[in-house]
Amino acid sequence: MATSTYDPLLSEPDQDTAKQNKNNAKDSAKDSAWVKNKRYWYWLSCAIPLTPLAFAYLAVETNQGLWLWFTVALLYVLLPLSDHLFGIDKANPGETLIEQTKNERYYVFIMYFTTAAHWLAFVTMAYVVSQYEWSWFNILGGALSTGILNGVGMNAGHEMGHKVRDRKQVGCAKLALACCGYGHFFIEHNKGHHKDVATPEDPASSRMGESIYKFVKREIPGAFRRAWSLEANRLQRQGKSEWSFENEILQPAMLTISAYILMLAFFGPVMIPFLFIAAAYGWWQLTCANYVEHYGLLRLKNENGRYERCQPHHSWNSNYKASNLILLHLQRHSDHHAHPTRPYQVLRDYEDVPTLPSGYPLMFVLAMIPPAWFAVMDPKVVDWAAGDLEKVNIDPDMKKTLFKRHHRAPASEQSKTKQSQTEASGALNTMTEKPA
Repeated sequence: MATSTYDPLLSEPDQDTAKQNKNNAKDSAKDSAWVKNKRYWYWLSCAIPLTPLAFAYLAVETNQGLWLWFTVALLYVLLPLSDHLFGIDKANPGETLIEQTKNERYYVFIMYFTTAAHWLAFVTMAYVVSQYEWSWFNILGGALSTGILNGVGMNAGHEMGHKVRDRKQVGCAKLALACCGYGHFFIEHNKGHHKDVATPEDPASSRMGESIYKFVKREIPGAFRRAWSLEANRLQRQGKSEWSFENEILQPAMLTISAYILMLAFFGPVMIPFLFIAAAYGWWQLTCANYVEHYGLLRLKNENGRYERCQPHHSWNSNYKASNLILLHLQRHSDHHAHPTRPYQVLRDYEDVPTLPSGYPLMFVLAMIPPAWFAVMDPKVVDWAAGDLEKVNIDPDMKKTLFKRHHRAPASEQSKTKQSQTEASGALNTMTEKPA
């Protein structure tokens, strides 16, 4: 008589495994469909440039200047709410999809369109602010909204500026960065920040215990000095003057100066405060991004004294869908720094990397309130370093305070310390013993 081989204790896990595999296959198919459909959702990157256009028109039609503030509300209120409403995007493109899309010009045209929309919105906002009667409060709202527009334009400039072998993209990057007079960015960022990121030598990497208001005083002048030095050295190696037109800092600067003079001539003296505030607040958006992207993270030195290669765990990552689509995956910063020339549409999510508790818009707000920022982020930095603050990029002025508050010596050091204490105690006991 045949003996049954059925054993429910063995069969049930097999059924569970099959069910889990089926669910995983469904999730994988769902993720794959979402990754493919994102090609259309990237047009949301035009939302920030088009928003000031729409609400400037609404302000004129209703004669309500408060609409000029709407872009500020969009960035700091509506986008954070959208991030937490639509959740996190963990879907990664597969190898086949990466090969299909990494060189597709469609994704570049989105950035070209965004740059054109950026300039159109910039000039339109300047026109509306200057040609209609508004209170100074509402002119401020228009200027800050334009500053946010400038910050998002710099994001497109950042992405295109990395494609150094594509002169069209580099040219469009200069055009995008010229809006707020930050044309030196793509030189400083590519050749400086990516080389020195997550080290004390980098003015664009924030340190634990350093407020954003202290950071900006180091970041902005330090970034410009580094950019000018890098470009001057490049030209000198070619036997050219640093003041020649081939200086890639001067090229976008001339665009900025020309555009600002024309707007001042056509739109009047109100452009002086408007353009200054819009440019400065655009710079501030970049400062906020730099501040949150590498806060406290440190690359260690190898035995040869050189810093280890930048890896995904040297950047703070954020994967919230809404802000990531608008910012063209800038928040997948871990993969960006590990692979700087990888196009935005194929940037990947990583597990086990430092992760921000929200998207950039809310983190910018948090950064502007230093006690809240430190309360949220300092414990995360400590956890990242497993309590060893020797492995953290710390503000020198705060080192003593932070070590006292957070530092936990590594287990090996604790063991050595305990052994030394035991040996010292034994020696003391031997010295104090009385002879028989």
